[in-house]
Amino acid sequence: MKTVIIIALVAIFGVSAAFAQTPYKSYLTGDAADVITSPKAGIVLAGGGTDNDDAMRWMLARADGGDIVVLRTNESDGYNTYFFSELGVKVNSVETLVIPSTAAANDPYIIKQIRNAEVVFIAGGDQTRYKNYWQGTGVQEALHYLIKDKKIVIGGTSAGMAILSGVYYAPRYDGVIADEALANPYHKNMTGLAKGDFVSHPLLLNVLTDTHYDQRNRPGRHLAMLARIEQDWKQKAFGIACDEKTAVCVDENGIGKVFSANVEGENFAYFLQSNCAAPATSPETCAEGKPLTWSRSQQAVKVYRIAGDKTGSGTFNLNDWRTGTGGGWMDWYAENGAFTSKTGSPPCISATTNVHDASAELAFSIYPNPATEQVRVNLTLARAEHIRISLTNVLGQEIGTAFDGIMQPGSTSLSFSLFPFLSSVGTYFFRLRRGDGSIAVHSFLFVK
Repeated sequence: MKTVIIIALVAIFGVSAAFAQTPYKSYLTGDAADVITSPKAGIVLAGGGTDNDDAMRWMLARADGGDIVVLRTNESDGYNTYFFSELGVKVNSVETLVIPSTAAANDPYIIKQIRNAEVVFIAGGDQTRYKNYWQGTGVQEALHYLIKDKKIVIGGTSAGMAILSGVYYAPRYDGVIADEALANPYHKNMTGLAKGDFVSHPLLLNVLTDTHYDQRNRPGRHLAMLARIEQDWKQKAFGIACDEKTAVCVDENGIGKVFSANVEGENFAYFLQSNCAAPATSPETCAEGKPLTWSRSQQAVKVYRIAGDKTGSGTFNLNDWRTGTGGGWMDWYAENGAFTSKTGSPPCISATTNVHDASAELAFSIYPNPATEQVRVNLTLARAEHIRISLTNVLGQEIGTAFDGIMQPGSTSLSFSLFPFLSSVGTYFFRLRRGDGSIAVHSFLFVK
């Protein structure tokens, strides 16, 4: 097949000729014809600064020779040659789409090119612009199609990484710094913390990402944002962060590999989670105008830190948020606005957590544990009442319902098939909600 090189530096012909009449701009390198390949799913979270070549090769290889689309709002084609010819991974084309408005984000050409891609990579820039220009548009819909239906790699660096998580920070004012966030978790510059309304990858639904981590002293502000998640939304908080020149590459099985060249000392990726379940470990003091205290016996947030390398040998499992290789656990906490990090231990897993006081006796158990194909949920009630039992993953995402209705007093045993709901090994939960508002949670290990 004939290969053509098109670099749209001036509006002379081709796609660029229409720029005066269209709200977007395109830079294409490679074959303009769409190809059909067999891409693999995944996520690339890059911390900004110089891109890590090994992580980018991992990403391009998953396109299986297909088309790479780079999204941004500022005019540049800097990734075209880098992705197309400098990394040694054969792809059909690289196209940078500059999408600087909602009009551009709804253009049929933009939507078609994104949907036809085998990899989409969101460049650095300003995540607030990404939200303002792309939210609720064809770009957002196309990204969801690629994640949920086509199942390809979606990646991003710096602002591109920041906008990929289900919980994200798109500052309305100046970007908050750690000292401001710790001194007042409701500082004006914290405005812009949002969830569930932009990009929603199943593995990142309740995760808040952050970038340029140690270089811009962001651990303290990340901790304060996780405290806000616990305080405002009453949910367990998760985070992933990367230093510059470092990337987390997550495969279709939910295993993240940490890449970094480590030429200037160790560069890390961080996997954060509040310890156990809210509100048992929610912040002691998280209020407007007051310094943050979130200690919980100096174990408020559990962090698995991995130093990246050229082969991505350090890994972390996003299915159970507990299993990692090549790293170590840390405890992070804040007392009266002062951030502390120290060597720690793995997060706790509570077999049964009563989120609210129960008004009657309750016996709730599951068997077997670990489980392979089926789980039997055993329950004893003192009276007839409405019961809802759901299957959730470690992020709290509901992935199945075992029972929802009136259950009679006495002992009941329900058999629940884990297929087709589960495919990845990891820790999962049965969440029982009663008519009086009490909640109990049982964890189990799925081992196929």
